[in-house]
Amino acid sequence: MKKLLLILSSFFFSYSVSSQSWVSQATGFSDASRGISEIKIIDANIVWALAYDGVAGAVIQEFTKTTNGGATWTPGTINVGDPALEINNLCPVNATTAWVSALIPADGNGVIYKTSDGGATWVQQNASGFQSSGQSFINGVHFFNANIGVAFGDPVNGEFEIYRTTDGGTTWSAVPAASLPNPTSGEYGYNGGNFSLGTNLWLPTNKGRLLRTTDMGVTWSVSQAPLTDFGGASQSGRVSFSSATNGCLLKTAGTTYTFYTTTNGGATWSAGTPFTGAYRLLTYIPDTNIIVATSQATGASGSAYSTDNGTTWTTIDSGAQRGVSAFLNGSTGWCAGFSSDPFTDGIFKISGNLATNDFSLNTNFSIYPNPSNSVVSISSAAIDSYKLTVADLTGKVLVEKSLSGIENSLDISSFSKGIYFFTLNSDKKSETIKVIKN
Repeated sequence: MKKLLLILSSFFFSYSVSSQSWVSQATGFSDASRGISEIKIIDANIVWALAYDGVAGAVIQEFTKTTNGGATWTPGTINVGDPALEINNLCPVNATTAWVSALIPADGNGVIYKTSDGGATWVQQNASGFQSSGQSFINGVHFFNANIGVAFGDPVNGEFEIYRTTDGGTTWSAVPAASLPNPTSGEYGYNGGNFSLGTNLWLPTNKGRLLRTTDMGVTWSVSQAPLTDFGGASQSGRVSFSSATNGCLLKTAGTTYTFYTTTNGGATWSAGTPFTGAYRLLTYIPDTNIIVATSQATGASGSAYSTDNGTTWTTIDSGAQRGVSAFLNGSTGWCAGFSSDPFTDGIFKISGNLATNDFSLNTNFSIYPNPSNSVVSISSAAIDSYKLTVADLTGKVLVEKSLSGIENSLDISSFSKGIYFFTLNSDKKSETIKVIKN
């Protein structure tokens, strides 16, 4: 069975907290040492987390969810029809709708299940996918919104097995070979280490390559990262991205750790520098150069953050097990822990604000040409999804729409000549731009 790209442990330590801190929240699991392998943040209130057994590594089909920013968490069971199936991925899109992928440990064949009622019940989808005996191995499922998603796995008959849906998973179609890069000999993916942001999804392989889609799974490209294997015994790595272009990679080779950055979405990487941080699970705060580092490793557990893209580090705490983390912004984020009982621990929420304007990427929106008499282009270098509202001088709203992708367009040829206010809102930024129609 393939190695998971996760760094997990089940030992407990006491700890002290410095100027920044994590606030303990109870995940609600009845069993002690329930760990968290994935944290998926929808907004400041809604967060889902996937559970695992932190004692013996037994198969666990459980999740927990909050709808009030972590004040309370409610655990649930993921019923995928067979208690032996290993859940390897959780992807929610709101408080009620989520998908999981699960694999048969003996052969890697997989299933996809969806919930539409907050996890109370789960229904199988894409029943014919990932069923090629001796070849299929499901690695995960990801939805970019409530309708468009992809499910992905190892190559079958010389092509990566990737399916796409545009109707919430009711129907699935294999991505055509012409839209996929060819695998190299013996290449396969991993159950973990995948990274998503906006319309982008990156998938690491055992050949040190990154498959990437920028258009929600329609087309795919591949690039070579500066390592030979993302999950090998002698060499491994993990990526994180703060935007569609800016990201980092930490490579592990024995006891040597090397840190790389990219400014073009992983197409190319920097020369690499020795990694000086004490903790090695790295996660960007979106749209910033701030990286949070955590660790559950025995004797080296704790957390820190860097405000200069990994050059220097400030300790948050040490001696406490801090697992995988996820952030909505500099003041809203969680990291994984282990439950003691239904009322104690399991997950931790950041206290304070790690982000300031000094450390943010340039997220300014751009609208051009301006003035214009027909079509204007709307873009942001770092924000992939946002809401557009257009109002005239009286405040009357003429357009309201959600946009995704780096660049969009709007036809204003029907507008009367004059001044209009384009307001663009995301979770990270709000900006109003005056546009002249001539």
